[in-house]
Amino acid sequence: KFLVAFRPALLTPTLAAQMASTMQRMSGGRCIVNIVTGAEQAELARFGITEDKETRYERTGEFVQVMRGAWSGEPFSFKGKFFEVTDATTREVPSPIPPIYFGGASDAAENVAAENVDLYLSWGETPAAITERHERVAAKAAAHGRSVRFGIRFHTIARPTSEEAWAVADNILNSMSPDAIATAREDFLKTQSVGQRRQFDLHGGDLSKLEIHPNVWAGIGLVRGGVGTALVGSYEEVADRIVEYHKLGIDAFIMSGYPHLEEAYWFGEGVMPILRERGYLPALEGGPTKVFSFR
Repeated sequence: KFLVAFRPALLTPTLAAQMASTMQRMSGGRCIVNIVTGAEQAELARFGITEDKETRYERTGEFVQVMRGAWSGEPFSFKGKFFEVTDATTREVPSPIPPIYFGGASDAAENVAAENVDLYLSWGETPAAITERHERVAAKAAAHGRSVRFGIRFHTIARPTSEEAWAVADNILNSMSPDAIATAREDFLKTQSVGQRRQFDLHGGDLSKLEIHPNVWAGIGLVRGGVGTALVGSYEEVADRIVEYHKLGIDAFIMSGYPHLEEAYWFGEGVMPILRERGYLPALEGGPTKVFSFR
C-alpha cells in the first residue's frame, strides 16, 4: 500500500483530500493517509512554520476534520481557528475512504489521535512501553466515544539464522564512526520531539544496551533520527516478535531496512511465509508457494 504523508501547515485540507482521493483511484484503493505535524523547530522553520507545538497539533485536528468532511459526499462547511471552508467536496468520494494514520508521543499528539484518526502509530519500543501508551490513547479515545487502531514502525534484519542476522547488525554498528554517534547524541539530547527522545532513551548512547527486548535492537537509533529500532533474528524469531506485538493489539506493521530492496527481499522470502502459515497473513492467490531456500 502507499502511505502518503501530508503536512497540515503546508497545504489546505480540501486540497489534501482531493489529492488523496485521486491517489486512491489511481492505486486501486491502496492509499493510506499519514498526517505529519512535525516536531523539530529548525526543520519546520525552513518551511516558514513558526507555530509552537500545541498550536501545530490544534491545526492538525482541524485539518483532519475538514479532510473527512470533504470526503463525505455532501458539501461540507467548516469554520475553525485555522481553516474556514465553504461547501468543500472532492470530485468523487474515494472508495474506500483512505484510513488516516498519525503518530506522536506527546500529550498533544495523543489527544489528536484519540479524537480524530483511525490508526495511531508508534516507533518500535519494548512491549511494556507500547502497551502503556496504547492503553492511554485508547482511554482518551473512549472518552470521545471512539476507538482507534494501533500500528508500529520497525526496521528489520531477518536471515535464515540468528547468527547471520546479528552479524549484519554488527556490521551496521561497526560502520558508524564514533564522531557520527557523538554528533547524533548531541542532536537527540536537544530534540523537541518526545518520540525521538524516547527512542534515544532506549539506549542512552550506551552500546552495551542496544538489545532492549529479545530481537529488538536499538543500534540504528545511534545515528538515525526517526525510528531507531530493528527486529533482528532468524526468520522464525522475527515472525515471533511480530506475533508478540500483534497480540498487544497492533494490526499494522510498517517495515523497512538497509538497504531497503534487499531487506524487503529477505523479509518477503523468509518471514512472510511463516506469518502466512500461522494465519496472520492472507493466503496467496492460487494457493501457497513453497519457499525455495532459506528454511
